[in-house]
Amino acid sequence: MSASKTQPTSQENSVTKNSSSSSYSWKIRQRDYEQERKKRALVFEETMEDPLKPISVSRGKVMTTSRRASTGTTSSSGTTTPRNATAAATLALDPLNSVLEGMDPLSQMAEMDPLSQMSLELTMEKKGFGASLGKKVVMTEESFEPWRSKKAAILARYTTSERLTLTSFDLSPAEKAALQGPASVTDKVKNRLEQLDDFEEGSLKEMLNLSQQEYVSRIDELSHQLQSAWQQDQRVRSLKIAIQCSKLLVDTSVIQFYPSKFVLVTDVLDTFGQLVYGRLLEMAQYMAPGAVVPGRLPDDFTPNQVPESAKETCRNWFFKIASIRELTPRLYVEAAVLKCYKFLQENEHQEALLRLAHMTRGIGDPLVSLYARSYLCRVGMSVAPIYKDHLTLSFKDFLKCYSQVQSDTVQNTLALQKMEMQSYLQLYSPGLDWILQCMAHRSSESILNDILIDGRKQCNSALLLNSIMTAFKPEYIAARTSQFIEHIRACEDSGFPKHLLFKTLGLCLVVADPPESQKLQILNDAWQSIVRLRGAAAYVACAEVWMEYALRHFGEREIDTILGDIIKHVTPDRAFEQHYGQLQSIVDKIVTHIHDFSRLFSINKFLPFIDLFQKESVKVEVCKLVLETFVRYQLEPTSDLVIVNALMFLARIMHDSVNALSLEDEMRHIGQLVCGFLKRVSVGTDYEQQLSFAVESRSSFSNLEPVLVYLVQSVNELAIETRRVVKGHHTRKTAAFVRACSAYSFITIPSVGNVLLRLNLYLVSGQVALLNHCLSQADSFFKAAISLLPDVPVVMEIDGKLRSTEPLLLDYIANLCSTLLVVPDPPESGVLYLARGLLNVLQTYAWDFNSDAKVKAYLSILSLLSAMAQETYAYHITGVDSDDRLYGNDPKFLAELQKLSDTILGEVLQQLHELADVPQRQGALAVALLGVGIVHGDLADAKFATLLANLWALALKTGGTDSRLLSRHATYLRRQKAAGRAIADELIQRL
Repeated sequence: MSASKTQPTSQENSVTKNSSSSSYSWKIRQRDYEQERKKRALVFEETMEDPLKPISVSRGKVMTTSRRASTGTTSSSGTTTPRNATAAATLALDPLNSVLEGMDPLSQMAEMDPLSQMSLELTMEKKGFGASLGKKVVMTEESFEPWRSKKAAILARYTTSERLTLTSFDLSPAEKAALQGPASVTDKVKNRLEQLDDFEEGSLKEMLNLSQQEYVSRIDELSHQLQSAWQQDQRVRSLKIAIQCSKLLVDTSVIQFYPSKFVLVTDVLDTFGQLVYGRLLEMAQYMAPGAVVPGRLPDDFTPNQVPESAKETCRNWFFKIASIRELTPRLYVEAAVLKCYKFLQENEHQEALLRLAHMTRGIGDPLVSLYARSYLCRVGMSVAPIYKDHLTLSFKDFLKCYSQVQSDTVQNTLALQKMEMQSYLQLYSPGLDWILQCMAHRSSESILNDILIDGRKQCNSALLLNSIMTAFKPEYIAARTSQFIEHIRACEDSGFPKHLLFKTLGLCLVVADPPESQKLQILNDAWQSIVRLRGAAAYVACAEVWMEYALRHFGEREIDTILGDIIKHVTPDRAFEQHYGQLQSIVDKIVTHIHDFSRLFSINKFLPFIDLFQKESVKVEVCKLVLETFVRYQLEPTSDLVIVNALMFLARIMHDSVNALSLEDEMRHIGQLVCGFLKRVSVGTDYEQQLSFAVESRSSFSNLEPVLVYLVQSVNELAIETRRVVKGHHTRKTAAFVRACSAYSFITIPSVGNVLLRLNLYLVSGQVALLNHCLSQADSFFKAAISLLPDVPVVMEIDGKLRSTEPLLLDYIANLCSTLLVVPDPPESGVLYLARGLLNVLQTYAWDFNSDAKVKAYLSILSLLSAMAQETYAYHITGVDSDDRLYGNDPKFLAELQKLSDTILGEVLQQLHELADVPQRQGALAVALLGVGIVHGDLADAKFATLLANLWALALKTGGTDSRLLSRHATYLRRQKAAGRAIADELIQRL
């Protein structure tokens, strides 16, 4: 220790100074393990209840014992848990119940918490119980799909690569003046009038050649400008932006982008409508009965509660909108603020909706008029969800206008933009679907019948039929499936693909079941039409949906027929390569509905269908899908060779996809699936067949490390099971079999790449070989493990982070030493052959200089040597003669143990001496050696007791150790002294 540090006592100096000369000797005490076990034995008491069973505390009053014996206890979650009479009696004696009368204190507080009560009311309101709490009940059902859930699909489907045009405008002089600062009311009115005049005269500019992304960004920018202008009190500018955005919906120059443009623009209009409504709500201060200060209007306010000033402002907004010259912008902007009619009159919404529905007749383009009606219906569902007149009018107007689709104007537009009629008609689907969905909401089946009749008379279009099936409840469609199939066959094609009709019908039947007597006839009628479809794309789109219908209602024969027909249709010209996604979806549906793999592989066309996936990445994903299903649902091991061979084939496909470039997560996932499959394979009690299967699996999955680890462990388990069957007494045949298992493990383990896994496998396999009396095989395993220790890196990536391997290595060495205690020395190798080999490896290992792991490993070996010096070891393996029986406490053997122990002690004391400048590490090491000495050392030896006393003083002086640990050591020694253990007086006095 340096001079700047606290000077140690003479005893401390004696430890560090004499360590190099090894003046101290390790004195091993003789122990009677059997007697120690008897002293430590506890008195057992039979109990009828698990002492670790958690106690359930109810929120309400605890019921009486007589009732609890026959009823359940209501938990805080509201579920009822049955209990027996004994558990009830135990609960009755619970002090928590006796003091609080069965009430959980936290639950008791929660019952009085007003925030919890508010949260409960809010939850009930969301679940539809608002009426009981005095709240307004939402009029739409959960089955009604809101518009916001449709927007993403529309934006993703209707895209374009054409260049787009957007008309915008700059700030007018009046607007620039308004932005400079506050002005009087007269000036504000004058500026707003000038802004409107500037807008009519034209401050517009046209932005040409915009890409789709630039166009979307510009629309978002207009939305931000609208909100910014509103916050700056520029109401007219906000109105101008809303008008200009609505004008974009008149433009059909890039017609395939129109549905997406509609979504973007109406979002801006919705924002404008919310701002206007919010502003009016702020202005409408309401003096509640008994209130002193006016406050905000209630949510369910009536026009009578609105002050006249707010009504006047509301009328001004509608007057401004009514002054818009063009029809389409006027209609859209008024629809955006339609909710504001709530401030004026009670039923004004209904009259306005009907009036605007009539106004849509003035829009000439059929596509533009349809989406205008769609937006009107959307607004109507938010302000008057029960009112239906405008919906019926909009739908009938669409039927009358549908003939315009074949007009010269539309045909010229399609020719100019090089668009086919089939693609053009699909642009109508989102708008028409929404109109029909609004009509179907809370409607009876008679509405569906009326729509079908009107559509058949006036339109008879495939487009209309598809939207009807999309909008109405699947139960309504399923009940009329045969009727819809006839409608599909009879409807005019007119460009809309009929395969979409069969696909939509199939989707309805997947959700709702048709009449039982018609199920097979429906499948036959539909499939007859599907097989006649032209093109593999149309056929596969329908087959994907109708396969699920067949899976829900029919057996393997029908599924096998459909799979064979699919293979027949997609094989010519390798059409399957264009439809991997849909074919993979079919496999997904099959394994989702069929969890019995004996049924699955009885379908003759299933594996040929898997062979359609020629692209390796796709085929691997399909194999994963099948294996995941098997692992999830196959709870019992199977010995069915058909299942095993088929899944082995799929597992090999997954394995063969692994290469040097494969991601670690991918390899781990495949390995887990293969291991899950192998765990569920059983051949009964034919152990040799199981070993043969393990050999085959090793050759099939040699690149998957988790599989190799599992195979080694499974073969070890097989050897242990063999030992259990023969009750530890092997015959010549079983002895040869367990040796074969050991050989399998010894050959397989080197293929595992992870060093720590290899070490553990060597140790476990050696222990299994030792249990089965395969002594030479066990020696080979332990030698291999000891030889592998130098290959353990100092740091290793574990769970994605670089971590030191020393804690893992120390645990492993301690486990290895506990095993080496019962391993007999080989006759040809000499005394303590394995222990000496382990000590030599530890001496040459590249330990971290700033760590005491090496000394801690030495202490594990010191404990091992102390245990080996006993006349009878603490534990044995049945049928294996350990060194205590081989040497019989021979003096030469004991001398070798003493010599090796003294050498290790000298190394430890030398390390203590070298750590004089690091007192914390020195103190921790002294305590570690002290602990081993107290347990294994002969404390009656005066010199050895002096060593321990010096270590005690050194630990106290350095101050780097836990005083509680030293206190426990002292308590232990006093108890040992009181129990009759011979302990030197000097050591006791020092304590």
